[in-house]
Amino acid sequence: MTSPSTTLSLVDTDPAELAVDAIVIGVHSQTGEQDATSGLAGTLLLASGAESIAAAFDGKLTETLALLGATGGPGEVVKLATLGTVTAPVIAAVGLGPEPSGAAPAPETLRRAAGAAVRALAGASRVALALPVPDDADAATALRAVSEGALLGGYRFAGYKTRPQPTRREPVAEVLVAVPDAGDAAAQAEVARAQAVAGAVRRSRDWVNTAPNELRPPAFADAVAAAAREAGLEVEVLDEEALRAGGYGGIIAVGQGSEAPPRLVKLTYTPAGGGSGKRVALVGKGITFDTGGISIKPAQGMWEMKSDMAGAAAVGAAMLAIAALKPSVAVTGYLPMAENMPSGTSYRPGDVITMFNGKRVEVLNTDAEGRMILADAIARACADGCDYLFETSTLTGGQVIALGKKVAGVMGSPELCERVKAAGEATGEPAWPMPLPDDVRKGMDSDVADISQVNAGMDRAGHMLQGGVFLREFVADDVAWAHIDIAGPGYHSGEPTGYWTKGGTGVPVRTLVHLVDDVAANG
Repeated sequence: MTSPSTTLSLVDTDPAELAVDAIVIGVHSQTGEQDATSGLAGTLLLASGAESIAAAFDGKLTETLALLGATGGPGEVVKLATLGTVTAPVIAAVGLGPEPSGAAPAPETLRRAAGAAVRALAGASRVALALPVPDDADAATALRAVSEGALLGGYRFAGYKTRPQPTRREPVAEVLVAVPDAGDAAAQAEVARAQAVAGAVRRSRDWVNTAPNELRPPAFADAVAAAAREAGLEVEVLDEEALRAGGYGGIIAVGQGSEAPPRLVKLTYTPAGGGSGKRVALVGKGITFDTGGISIKPAQGMWEMKSDMAGAAAVGAAMLAIAALKPSVAVTGYLPMAENMPSGTSYRPGDVITMFNGKRVEVLNTDAEGRMILADAIARACADGCDYLFETSTLTGGQVIALGKKVAGVMGSPELCERVKAAGEATGEPAWPMPLPDDVRKGMDSDVADISQVNAGMDRAGHMLQGGVFLREFVADDVAWAHIDIAGPGYHSGEPTGYWTKGGTGVPVRTLVHLVDDVAANG
């Protein structure tokens, strides 16, 4: 199921003369003493890009917006009928917060503003954005942020409703971004990149939002494989027989409780001429639904466990963007997929499982299933050969307890964790490095196997760290690695905000693509 798409292009026509349904401008909040004439306690300041529109209103635009309740707060959208003052019938003023001193608004501020504005204008067919895109060294960063925000803010999952919804307005079909020179090659390249990356994020969101009865492991594998082949990637899909014959004990164990058998999807991108010689592996957790298995979860909120494959969705989608962007580094994606169900064939607490790399794991909790399938995929990636390994997963509730719903936890090689943190800052997908303490590992020593799946002595304490410590056991010594726990930011259950809609977020697709670009450029 594919969501309706939004197209995006550049324009350098005077915004006041654009034939569109609505035009978006930016406004900054500005505090001050109460105005004697208007009675307002604060004033608004127009952001750059809206000069011609302000002139059409004879300098009264900010006063009128303030009377309508605009404050300039980040993401706030206030609409105003133009009554013929400019070509567009509607102006939408989106808040950018306080005016930055000596610089353009932060990229994430622009990204969220563009997303909020495009989402608020649902029902309009053609919208123009006259937001601050400077004609200087910051132009590319600002244009990328505005473009991504617009494309992601316009996302809406196609859904399953059988009747038309009278109050449900269609997403904006076409977005025009006003820039100083629409023919500039660098600007055109940024738009092309934003379309590829945002398209991948939207694909990831679609997969996460799909009902779990329609996206069990075989169907998920087929969907990813079809999209990857269309993008020109090399595809390998291992079914349950191949997994059993190959020794993927963790994937088989988790998947054996379901009538829908597990899969492992491998996607390969090979750059022209061999690229830089570096090899990147991306690994994503693909639990299409997680009941907890025999260690069953509480019923409350279990429906959100359809999103437990968000890591695999992000890796699969990132590989599609990589195929389009063609970085000069080899990248391989590994997507282990299983459905964790309770049944007479489920794996049990107390089982000992032989993993792909030969290590034996004592199972203490069948709800710690993600690390089992990831361990096999990580070991396979290392066996195939890689220099850098980035793995992402909705792994632990401990991530949400420690860092909340919007900041991912990252564990692994210290230098690579810092690169993930920097990539998150650049893309608006924040991640925070966390430790892998020796005492956590010591508590995972097993009396009967090489390692236990969890630290029984700690119970839920440090659960995010337990997951990272376990996965480290399956990473080859010569591979730099990072584990990105997106249990919180991978799925948004609240009201739409910025360029996030309710449901799958697509985190961390943009981070992964940024990291691949970084390796291609810097090794």
